[in-house]
Amino acid sequence: MTSPSIPFRSFAPWLKERYGRPVYRVALDAGSTCPNRDGTKGFGGCTYCDVEGSGTGALKGGASLAAQLEEGLTRIARRGDGVGAIAYLQSYSNTYVDGARFEEVLEALRPAVEAPGSPVVGVSVATRPDCIPEDTLAALARLREVTDVWLELGLESANDQVLLDINRLHTLEEFHDAAERAHGADLLVVGHAILGLPGDGREGARATADALAAARVAGVKVHNLMVLEKTQMAHQYRKGELSVLEAEEYVQWLTDFVERLHPDQVLHRVTGDAPLEKRIAPRWNVYKNEIRERLAAELTRRLARQGSRCATEIGPAASPVS
Repeated sequence: MTSPSIPFRSFAPWLKERYGRPVYRVALDAGSTCPNRDGTKGFGGCTYCDVEGSGTGALKGGASLAAQLEEGLTRIARRGDGVGAIAYLQSYSNTYVDGARFEEVLEALRPAVEAPGSPVVGVSVATRPDCIPEDTLAALARLREVTDVWLELGLESANDQVLLDINRLHTLEEFHDAAERAHGADLLVVGHAILGLPGDGREGARATADALAAARVAGVKVHNLMVLEKTQMAHQYRKGELSVLEAEEYVQWLTDFVERLHPDQVLHRVTGDAPLEKRIAPRWNVYKNEIRERLAAELTRRLARQGSRCATEIGPAASPVS
C-alpha cells in the first residue's frame, strides 16, 4: 500500500522492502529490433523512438551481454556495499526474436543470476505486447523459478487510433491479452504509458491509467512525451505539427493518472529522462525529484492519493510485497 507520508507507491522503497537493500537497474542491449521497423508490421518504428530504440547500443559496440552486465555490476558497486541489481534488457523489443535466440539471451544472464552471493536479484525484459509467443513465456517462466522476472509491456496509450497514428501498430486488446498470459506465467508485469501523445489529450491519459489498473499490472512506468533527435516526431515538431506538455501541465495530467491507478500498483517511473543533446523538447529545467515532489503536493492539495479514483476493485495479479 502507499505510505502515510507519500501519497503514491514508488519503486525504490518497494525494492528496499523486498530485497532488504538498495537495488539499481543495469541496462543491457541484446541487439533486438521491432516488427514496426523491419516491415513485419511497418517501417520506421514508433514516431517518438530514436534509432537506438531508447537503448545503449552496447552490443553494436562489440560488448557481449555478459560483459555488459559485468561492467554494469562494477559500476553500481561504487554506490556502496551490498547493493542489488536488476539485469534490464532495455533496447527495442527484446522478445521479438526466435525462440533459440531468446533462450541464448537468457542463458547469458543465468551465471550472474545463479551465482552464490550474486547482487542480481531479478531480470527485466522490455518488449511489445504483440511479441509474446508461448515459447517466450515458457522461457521466462523457467527463469522465474530462480529469480524475479519483470515483463515490461509498452502500452503507451489506451486509444487504438493514437497507437496507429504514432506507428505503434498494436492494440489495447493485445496489451490485455499479453498481460493476462504473463500473469499466468507468474511474471511481474510492468505497463508503460506516455502522457501527451498527439491526439490523446488529458482524457486519454486518464483512460490509459484506467486500462493499466484493469490489466492488474504489478508496476507502471509513465513519462511525458519527449521529442528526440533522429525521430519522426523531430520533423513534425520542427514543422509545428505537434506540441509537448509544460512541466506544470504534466504534473496535473500525471496526478489525474496516478489517482486512477490501483493503490497497490508500484510506480517505477513518473517522468522521462533523455540527455539534453538528444532532446529537442521539452527543455524543462526540472529534475526528476522535483516532479515527484510536485506530484505528491498536488495529490495532497486535492485531498487525494494513488487509487483515489480507481475503477478497478481487485489489485495487481502479481505483487509479492503488499
